[in-house]
Amino acid sequence: MQHSVAVRSVSALGLMLFLSACGGGASTQSVATPPLPPPPSGSLETDVQRVFSQLTFNLPVALMQAPGDNSRWFVVEKSGVVRVFDNDPNASSSSVFIDISGRVNSAANEAGLLGMAFHPDFANNDQVYVSYTRTGAPLVSVLSRFTRNPATGNLDESSEFEILTVPQEFSNHNGGNIAFGPDGNLYIGFGDGGGGGDPSDRAQDTNYILGSILRLDVDVPPPARYAIPATNPFSSNTDCVDGVGTMPCPEIYAWGFRNPWRFSFDRQTGELWVGDVGQNEWEEIDRVDQGMNYGWDEREGAHCFEPPSGCSTNNVDPITEYGHVAGNISVTGGFVYRGAAIPDLRGYYVFGDFGSGRIWGVLATSAQGVAPDELDDTTLSISSFAEGVDGELYVLHYGAGEIYQIVAAP
Repeated sequence: MQHSVAVRSVSALGLMLFLSACGGGASTQSVATPPLPPPPSGSLETDVQRVFSQLTFNLPVALMQAPGDNSRWFVVEKSGVVRVFDNDPNASSSSVFIDISGRVNSAANEAGLLGMAFHPDFANNDQVYVSYTRTGAPLVSVLSRFTRNPATGNLDESSEFEILTVPQEFSNHNGGNIAFGPDGNLYIGFGDGGGGGDPSDRAQDTNYILGSILRLDVDVPPPARYAIPATNPFSSNTDCVDGVGTMPCPEIYAWGFRNPWRFSFDRQTGELWVGDVGQNEWEEIDRVDQGMNYGWDEREGAHCFEPPSGCSTNNVDPITEYGHVAGNISVTGGFVYRGAAIPDLRGYYVFGDFGSGRIWGVLATSAQGVAPDELDDTTLSISSFAEGVDGELYVLHYGAGEIYQIVAAP
């Protein structure tokens, strides 16, 4: 199906952001263009409907609600601003929740304010965590905590407490998504450091934080920045400094990722789902367990990358993948749908592609290697999905700065 929900309006910067996330440099391999996945196995279809139509945002990269509070929405803008507005279909204005654009270096294609997460006990402790890039050589990824000012209801810009800093090796593949898991720990994803083909093999080297998803216990009294959960795979090792250690980093939860731009937890099962952006051929969706290796740069999706044949099989293949055809260029991970408005969609992990605007789904119980079902073919530049407190799903249209809701097909 084809739904012309909006005219694609992507700034040059926005398009570059995701194109470089997709390729990041030319591969030395010559690989045949993969075929499209098989047609959907069922008749499940969805649509997208613009909501909060009086509002637009500047290059939005994340959308969320505070835990247990469906009264407001928060939009993260790449430049370093977080805006908030009432959860009212007729909302006509938004206000600034925090503006740290003076600290954020968003000039590079994949740099900026990239992630935000409310502490699960935000209503009582006023804590919010953010992930951004600042000026460095070439960039430094920063994970920080800010505290809400009770008098204003906004985050206090002077309250920043740095949790983690990781120097980047190139200006792309910064990852940057953060989320609290059902275990109460904070998870953060980092790309392989950038460049094409992971030139320094960081994603397979657990002495580096790059190319990994980390798990941190941030509920520690200052001046401690974080503690290592006892079940992390390398928990007995010494903490890595500036993302590098002399032994495997204890912060690592799982590794072998190229650029895990967006990930989420299934609110029903607690399972971690990751959309890992591919190089030149394949985009992948992983269901992630602790201590496991997800293959990059030995494998791209379920296929050999380095070397192009006979590569290692000591890793976990994706649940699903799709090829770079018909405008597909860069996966945007989504959520397992647990809402009530589309009963047939319940239990499907929903994700999309920034370039083509297609939205797919796979049953959350799927084994590795399942073909995704195409749910919708939109004209949106999908920078992020969002999940409301009620379990309904939303999509951010990056270039136009608009918000859409996933709804049942007419």
